[in-house]
Amino acid sequence: MKPYLKILTLLVLFSGLSSFLFAQNLEKTKTQLIKQLDQQSEKYGNIAHQIWGFAEMGYQEFKSTKLLQETLKAEGFSIEAGVADMPTAFVASWGSGKPIIGILAEFDALPGLAQEAIPERKAIEGGKAGHACGHHLFGTGSTAAAIAVKNWLSQSGTQGTIRLYGTPAEEGGGGKVYMVRAGLFDDVDAVINWHPASGNSASARSSLAVRGIKFRFHGKASHAAGSPEQGRSALDGVEAFTTMVNLMREHVPDATRIHYVISRGGEAPNVVPAFAEVILRIRHPDVEMVKSIYDRIVLAAKGAAMGTGTTMTQEIYMGYYNLLPSEPLAEKMYENLKIVGGVTYTQEEEKFAEKIIATLDKKGLRPEQSQNIAPYSVSYVGRGGSTDVGDISWQVPTVGLGTATWVPGTSAHSWQAVAAGGTSIGVKGMMVAAKTMTLSAIDLYLDHSIIERAKTKLNELRGNNFKYESLVGDRKPPLDYRSHLTN
Repeated sequence: MKPYLKILTLLVLFSGLSSFLFAQNLEKTKTQLIKQLDQQSEKYGNIAHQIWGFAEMGYQEFKSTKLLQETLKAEGFSIEAGVADMPTAFVASWGSGKPIIGILAEFDALPGLAQEAIPERKAIEGGKAGHACGHHLFGTGSTAAAIAVKNWLSQSGTQGTIRLYGTPAEEGGGGKVYMVRAGLFDDVDAVINWHPASGNSASARSSLAVRGIKFRFHGKASHAAGSPEQGRSALDGVEAFTTMVNLMREHVPDATRIHYVISRGGEAPNVVPAFAEVILRIRHPDVEMVKSIYDRIVLAAKGAAMGTGTTMTQEIYMGYYNLLPSEPLAEKMYENLKIVGGVTYTQEEEKFAEKIIATLDKKGLRPEQSQNIAPYSVSYVGRGGSTDVGDISWQVPTVGLGTATWVPGTSAHSWQAVAAGGTSIGVKGMMVAAKTMTLSAIDLYLDHSIIERAKTKLNELRGNNFKYESLVGDRKPPLDYRSHLTN
């Protein structure tokens, strides 16, 4: 064999050996990190259950955000609190240089869902809210992952920055939208997040874009029997408007969702209502279609006001972009979810799950389904709900997963979700998420090519000339949007 061929052969063999040793070392590192997080399960479970007990609604999460900030500060993170004009929002940072990896943390509860941590419907006396979407687990699990990543960066000497974004008021308040608008993600290379669920999955999937508007009609009060001709009913304006919206449903794309409630319709039947309000949301897989349908709905509102002799004002109170999936990040997260595995119940947890399943109107559910991991899939057409994570995904490559914090078959925003979230079942699912996010972040620090592929894919999806414009315009965060529920 010629000398240069021998050298080439040796180089190939050395390269193969180096790759093998790197893979072996990485596998060992991930095993150690999983073990370390397992040892911290009780600590983070206690934090999650404290926040479950606080059950603070959007922009009112003062105890919850304080607890998470104190936990991160004790681990050496620097904290910037009250960011983007939101008192409960914060950014916790550790490390230096690139890449900068962000992890999202939520912590708001939902109104009207105070529930004890038992497998039967029993409201907490005096309770006004409950964690029916599991954000107490979301925030705590993300904090656990951020701290685990920080410890690994420190011990390994790897360059990079880890950030934990404390994002308030996901439930309709859209805290992340204002953080994106404030430029808090401009220098971030990738964002990782998760969400409580009834199963385990890590796929590249989209969501629905949404815009929420409050249409307020103003009329003229009068005696409804004595002098109705002098009145101009704001409620007539609302009813004319909603009639036109319902007629419009036939003439919008099939994937469109329009839903509303009449939040104010008058005070007494013998008084012509001087004020009425309807709160409406528009959803579609394409954010541009949401904007287009919004323009048509505004015209309908103006027409309803003209036809009823009233006037109309509007307030855009929330708006989220659809999620842009990141296949390069999702593929890696799915690999790590398979390494971590699903949730295995104890006998006591199985009994709890069986009782919950008995309250669900679904067949074929079994407690052991919490161990399953859904097959990997890709979908760029959103369906179901909406999330303010969508806005971040148009700025930075973003990936998320769901884990079985609830009993199989449980839907979000239900008393069953609140109940399971207050038990060890919720904590187990939370720790699956914390482990998976930790391993995924480490892969990004060690292999920058994953981030580069994700950035390339993002530019393909949104276009190189994309400029972010919030769906809520330049309005300030609606810090009081839940205040009427606590007074």
